Amino acid sequence: MKQSKICQILGIEYPVFQGGMAWIADGKLAAAVSNGGGLGIIAAGNAPADYVREQIQIARELTNKPFGVNIMLMSPFAADIAALVIEEEVPVVTTGAGNPARYMKAWKEADIKVVPVVASVAMARLMTRIGAAALIAEGGESGGHVGELTTMVLVPQIVDATDLPVLAAGGIADGRGFAAAIMLGACGVQMGTRFLSAEECTISPVYKEQVLKANDLCTMVTGKKLGHPVRSLRTKFAREYAKKEFSDLPEDQLEALGTGALRKAVQDGNLDEGSFLCGQIAAMVKREEPAADIITDVVTGAEKVLEGASAWLK
Repeated sequence: MKQSKICQILGIEYPVFQGGMAWIADGKLAAAVSNGGGLGIIAAGNAPADYVREQIQIARELTNKPFGVNIMLMSPFAADIAALVIEEEVPVVTTGAGNPARYMKAWKEADIKVVPVVASVAMARLMTRIGAAALIAEGGESGGHVGELTTMVLVPQIVDATDLPVLAAGGIADGRGFAAAIMLGACGVQMGTRFLSAEECTISPVYKEQVLKANDLCTMVTGKKLGHPVRSLRTKFAREYAKKEFSDLPEDQLEALGTGALRKAVQDGNLDEGSFLCGQIAAMVKREEPAADIITDVVTGAEKVLEGASAWLK
C-alpha cells in the first residue's frame, strides 16, 4: 500500500490507528499494534497518571516504534496526563470528550503530534486553527462516546473543512471499510472494536465472547440525558440503564449508576453491572487473532477493493 501523509508525519508503516479504549487499550495492545505497522494507542480514560506511566513503560519494553496516548479530556486526571505525556516524551497524543486547546501550546513545544477526535465540522475547524497535526473524524457507529453524525456523512464534510490529514473512525472493521474511507477523502482509519478481538487485548474472556457472537443489532446508545452518550452492547445493564434514563431518576443518581461500569465489564466480565462498550461493526468481528494480522487483513483487503474499483469506470 502506498504510504499516506499521516504515515510520513508519524513515522508509521500503515495508516491504521488503534482506538483509545479506556481500561482496554493498554501498553501491551498498543505495542502489538505498533509492531504490526499501525499506531498503537494507550488509553488514559479516567485512570490516574501512575497507571498511564506504567502502561507507557510497558509499551516501550515491547516496541521501539511510535505509539500514542489518548487523553479523555473530561477525566479528572486530564491535566496530570497532559503533563505526563510531555515528561515521557510520547510522540503522539489523541484526544476525545472535550477541547484540548488549553494544552496545545505545551504539547507543540514538546514536539508532540496532536490528533483530536472530532464529531463535527465546527470542532474540526477549531482544531485546525489551534495546531492539530491531523484529525480523526469519528461517526456515531463507533463504540464509547459518540456524536450524532454517521461516518459516511461526517468524513467528507470534515475533509472539506480542513487541509489536515483526516482519519475515519466508526463502523470500520475490514478492507471494504478502509477503502470506503479512502474514497470519502480520508488518508487512513482508526479502529477500536476490531481490536477487541486481538490476542493481545486483555479484556475479560466474557467481554471478548460477547463481541465475537454479536449480531447486527447488538448495540445501543445510552447517556443522552447526561449530555455524553455512549454506545455499548445491548446487555442487561444497558437495557436497565436506558429505562432509568427516561424515568424521573435525578441526574446525579443516574451518573452514579454508570460509575465504574466499564471496569466491571473489562476486568470482571460482569454482564449485570458492566458496560461493554462496542461499535455497531461488532457483528463483522468473527475471530480472535494477533493485532498484526488484523492490520494486514484490513490493509490487503483495502488494496484488493481499490484495485477493483476501476472496473466501475469502464
